[in-house]
Amino acid sequence: MSVSLFAARIGQHMILILLAAPLIASTLPGWRFRGTAASRWGAVAAFSAFLWFWHMPVPYEWTFLSTPVYWAMHISLFGSAIWLWAELIDHAPERAVSVLAAGTVASVQMGLLGAVITLASWPMYRPHYATTHIWGLTPLADQHLGGVLMWVPGMVFFLWAALRSCSALWRKLEAEPA
Repeated sequence: MSVSLFAARIGQHMILILLAAPLIASTLPGWRFRGTAASRWGAVAAFSAFLWFWHMPVPYEWTFLSTPVYWAMHISLFGSAIWLWAELIDHAPERAVSVLAAGTVASVQMGLLGAVITLASWPMYRPHYATTHIWGLTPLADQHLGGVLMWVPGMVFFLWAALRSCSALWRKLEAEPA
């Protein structure tokens, strides 16, 4: 389906980025640089850059022309998402504000990209021009559905991470003597 429908490929990306990556990140032992500002903002930058790059029409089209490019897309999106989630879900309470800022930036990037794809007035992804009708969709409707799949679940999962950070900070503040 991810060859025929843009929305199916986005669904595949969301499973990797929003479900599998946080699960894997939560099981990783502490990394040498994890928890530093450089690592946190590096993760945000890598995640955002790969997300935007691979969902631009030309690089997206390249993934249909080359198997190594296809796997480069998935590995870079998935790897940067694991790194990002490791920074967002496993941190000391005193870093909560910085983690919230980093999560907000990553969430805004994913939400903005999802909104751009959803609100576009023309179908941007040529590989799906001739395949969406099989599924009863126009290329533009397929693209809009894919954009919504990126936009809405992305915001929900980043909100979950933000609530975890706020909870950790709240517990720390309650534990401190007045």
